[in-house]
Amino acid sequence: MALLEDGILGGNGLATGLLVGLGAAVLVPVLLPAVATVAKPLVKGAIKVGVTLYDKGNEAVAEVCEVLEDLVAEAKSEMTAAETTATAAAGVKGANG
Repeated sequence: MALLEDGILGGNGLATGLLVGLGAAVLVPVLLPAVATVAKPLVKGAIKVGVTLYDKGNEAVAEVCEVLEDLVAEAKSEMTAAETTATAAAGVKGANG
C-alpha cells in the first residue's frame, strides 16, 4: 500500500480525488439505472403505505369528531332539560309561596 500511496498517488489527496471522480464518472451511468429499477418500486410502495395511513387517520379523526359532537349535543340537551325543570319548579314554588 505504501508503494501505491507514495509512487502512484504521490502522497497527496489530489490524485486520490481524481481517481475517485473518474471511477464515479464511469460507474454512475452504469449503476444508476439498476439502482433506479430497484428503488422505484420500493419508493412507490412506501408512498402507497403513506397514503393509506393518511386516509385511515382521517377516518379515525372524523369518527372521534362525530362522537364528540354527539356528546356535546347530548350535554346541551340535558342542560336545557335541567334548566326547564328548574324554571318550572321555581314557577311552582313562586305560585305556592
